[in-house]
Amino acid sequence: MKISCTAMFTLLLQLRRASVASAFQQPARISARNVGQRSIASSSSILLAKEGGGGGRSSAAVADKDLLNKTTSDKQSNKKVALDTNPPKGTRDFYPADMRLQSWLFNQWRQVAATYGFSEYDAPVLESESLYTRKAGEEVTQQLYNFEDKGGRNVALRPEMTPSLARMVMAKKGGLPLPLKWYSIPQCWRYERMTRGRRREHYQWNMDIWGVDGIEAEAELLSAMVMFFKNVGLTADDVGIKVNSRNVIGEVLTELGVPEEKFAATCVLVDKLEKVPLDAIQGELEELGLERSMIEKLTDVLTNTSIESISAVLPDDSKAVQELTKLFDLCNAYGIGDWIMFDASVVRGLAYYTGVVFEAFDRKGVLRAVAGGGRYDKLLETFGGEPTPAAGFGFGDAVIVELLKERNVLPSFEGSGYDSVVFAMSEDLYGVAIEVASKLRAAGQTVDLILEKKKPKWVFKHASRNDAKFCVIVAGNEYENGEVSVKDLSAGEQKAVKIDSLEDWATEVRSTNN
Repeated sequence: MKISCTAMFTLLLQLRRASVASAFQQPARISARNVGQRSIASSSSILLAKEGGGGGRSSAAVADKDLLNKTTSDKQSNKKVALDTNPPKGTRDFYPADMRLQSWLFNQWRQVAATYGFSEYDAPVLESESLYTRKAGEEVTQQLYNFEDKGGRNVALRPEMTPSLARMVMAKKGGLPLPLKWYSIPQCWRYERMTRGRRREHYQWNMDIWGVDGIEAEAELLSAMVMFFKNVGLTADDVGIKVNSRNVIGEVLTELGVPEEKFAATCVLVDKLEKVPLDAIQGELEELGLERSMIEKLTDVLTNTSIESISAVLPDDSKAVQELTKLFDLCNAYGIGDWIMFDASVVRGLAYYTGVVFEAFDRKGVLRAVAGGGRYDKLLETFGGEPTPAAGFGFGDAVIVELLKERNVLPSFEGSGYDSVVFAMSEDLYGVAIEVASKLRAAGQTVDLILEKKKPKWVFKHASRNDAKFCVIVAGNEYENGEVSVKDLSAGEQKAVKIDSLEDWATEVRSTNN
């Protein structure tokens, strides 16, 4: 029997439609063998869609765009998972009030740094892991946020800034004029146990002096630290600064027969004794070849709290006693002697310290160390560079804020502190309000323009909540006279000011407040 061309075409078209429909109705196994079949089915569906647009029929499976939702067997798959609104453990969100506090604190740090002639620098928060893992045995090596990036490189979020500074100095290959006085306020990351004032991320004020090998650098740094404390309302009754020298421990270890190459590792262990008993580090002592009796004698020495008492157990020509005596003399010259005290137990846990070390502390003992630092003359050598004298300190944001709260001297940052809030009493005056706000902003004021139609009661409450100084009201009667009403929110007084004279009024107000 002969079949016409038209009949043949119709038969083939029906077979193709049936193939497409079965592809959607029966789940196919994914295999190399049926990949080609699935491609054909896909191509067929595209052809049929075009045909449907010209009046031909198409499969209901092809036309139904919601097929996946109708055929799914997992009713839970379409349920939305509730978002965890907490930041990662140990980190913080900074809402506007928190940012105002942070800006205030950072400005305090920057003002002190500028007063002492320091220049600001910064570096990436992501560094090569090897920048920190060279110091085996230190806590920081176990506290890294580290990972392998997509290029196979081992990287870490910086736990401290000093190694980045050393890398930057080395990168210039001696091209930086010394001495240099640099500061930074980096965000640092450590996966450590959290306590009050200790988080897994924090911002830290770093001040460093490179190229000065005398104790004068440490005295300058201590003076800057004290100036900050004074500027934020703290006194020597609130905060003290314990001072020691790694050379004290070095001289004792020499007397005990401990080789010099083990000094730094021993200091790291001694620093742990403030947190754990001697038995807890017995294994580490044995790895260094140190007998328990050596550490017990060393800890006896570290109980001294005056230069006179430490002089009695050190050699007559002790370098440590000489440099500490000179440092205290310089601190007295700076007028900060009542803030400084000698404490042989201060060691600092970082292996790269080589000389004087110091630690600011809460005299009431409520909080942990507020800040700390010291001399690290050999840090550049550990990276293969030339030995360069250096000293500096790190000052975390979390502890100092807790201390200021504890002493009730932290300012309030709940309000935004605008100079003026501007609002129009009616919609037809909104353009005038824009003009008024623009004039005040051009004159240097911070201005919050009310963007929606609000009642005066709401506006005044909003202005008060944000600690605004003035409320500028654009109303019909005053506008007809070319004026606006200005209410002084602290004094409660209200007066009319010519719109053309707003810049003069803003300048007058600024000079009065200053």
